[in-house]
Amino acid sequence: MIKVISTDKSPAAIGPYSQGIRANNLLFVSGQVPIDPDTNEVVSGTIKDQTVRVFENLKAILEEAGLSLDNVVKTTVFLKDMNEFSSVNEVYAGYFMKTKPARSCVEVARLPKDVGIEMEAIAIIE
Repeated sequence: MIKVISTDKSPAAIGPYSQGIRANNLLFVSGQVPIDPDTNEVVSGTIKDQTVRVFENLKAILEEAGLSLDNVVKTTVFLKDMNEFSSVNEVYAGYFMKTKPARSCVEVARLPKDVGIEMEAIAIIE
């Protein structure tokens, strides 16, 4: 079973992809950047501010699928500047209180709309 997951509580896809795809008992959430879905603008401020917005966008897609952050088993974090790693970790730890998913974190040369962070996730549907 494959099902597209979409919500207006998270920014619309910037390209030809889905916000999320449910495939059997897995949900694959596309990379979320710090765009406010109400204004369609990039969140200004610190990397912590951007990270919070990324998490809120991610949560909205999970909730549309009937899930929460507790269902996330893997994330990939893309940072524009690895010097921001500890700041991102502070926010990250506050969102994953119950179970810390497996994670990769890489520095990249550039992200869509020149944001500081993008994060994708895989969640299990129990």
